[in-house]
Amino acid sequence: MTKPKLWKSLRSRYEEERPRRMLSLDGGGIRGLITLGILEKMEALVAEKTGLKLCNYFDYIAGTSTGAIIAAGLARGMSTSKLISFYRSCGKNMFEPSRLIERLKYFYKADPLKAQLQKTFGEDTTLEPDDLKCLLLVVTRNVTTDSPWPISSNPEAKYNEPGRGDCNLKIPLWQLVRASTAAPVFFPPETLQWDKKDQSKTFVFVDGGVTPFNNPAFLLYRMATEPAYRLGWTTGEKNLLLVSVGTGQAESQGATAASPNRNLFSTMKELPGELMYGIQVDEDINCRTVGRCTHGSPLDREILDLVPREPIDGGTLEQQYAAPAIPLSKDLDRRFLYARYNADLSRQGLSGLGFKGVDPAGIQKMDAVENIDDLLAIGRAAGASVKASHFGPFLK
Repeated sequence: MTKPKLWKSLRSRYEEERPRRMLSLDGGGIRGLITLGILEKMEALVAEKTGLKLCNYFDYIAGTSTGAIIAAGLARGMSTSKLISFYRSCGKNMFEPSRLIERLKYFYKADPLKAQLQKTFGEDTTLEPDDLKCLLLVVTRNVTTDSPWPISSNPEAKYNEPGRGDCNLKIPLWQLVRASTAAPVFFPPETLQWDKKDQSKTFVFVDGGVTPFNNPAFLLYRMATEPAYRLGWTTGEKNLLLVSVGTGQAESQGATAASPNRNLFSTMKELPGELMYGIQVDEDINCRTVGRCTHGSPLDREILDLVPREPIDGGTLEQQYAAPAIPLSKDLDRRFLYARYNADLSRQGLSGLGFKGVDPAGIQKMDAVENIDDLLAIGRAAGASVKASHFGPFLK
């Protein structure tokens, strides 16, 4: 049971004993527009089936970097159309590489994104329950302590106790989002004095995408269910839904055995992105194995999509993949129901979505603001895969 005084205006919603629904949003720069294209379809589907906005349907929303911007907007009650408008108007200030030299003068000073975030989320908005429509989790990285810092608005969490000088709930929402989006090179770090009376609790933050939680889905599950986080939601396929949305994916090709040094420079240049991609996939696999996957693209040729299917005696893995999924009416005793939506940004994947003329190398960049229209269109095309059946008993 919740502690009524702590939950304030969210009290009635969170003191209910009922199944819970969670939404996780990846990082990925300007490619957050792919996420918004997918969410646009989800928003329409949820409204059609339940009459609810996304902030009222999902009980807990998590985001990293560009996903933190979207998550914060949704938690404030914004629609996908308003967030799309934000990316269209502010995309160049947030991600365009040609503005890099101009940004140097903003180090440790105000930058263009600050004013935009204050205008969008409110200068005085915090993580207090009265300022949000649902629970919010924002992932950032504390450079001072050299550790990931996932900041939750759960009012019962240890570091959210109102009597603490360093209470997380008192941090301005715009500043927390700014910390999560402070991509190295593109923006200066965000410096936050967590306790106004204790100078030693002043920390430097950078982009949450450079932590193991650029895809925060499994982290969100842990923070919602592990008793140490003081939320303790009940697990089970009929008790917990986790929906994860990406910003597009594609494996890059490095050096080959025939030409081991030809692509060596480009391989080293792309190494940070490849590490982030590998971590994202690993988090996705964790969710598909601990949870019960209802939808997701194949992960590799060995494990495919990990959707539980009816067994075929003597069948190959490919034949098993073509078998019908086990009905959700049959409980497999997994910890939660899970759906993963993303867009394949390889040449083959783009062609399959109807974008044969789009250059994969260009569209995969996280800072190419000239791709805004294409990225949104790709997200909308990928959003066609969102089906009510993937949500099982959570969307009827």
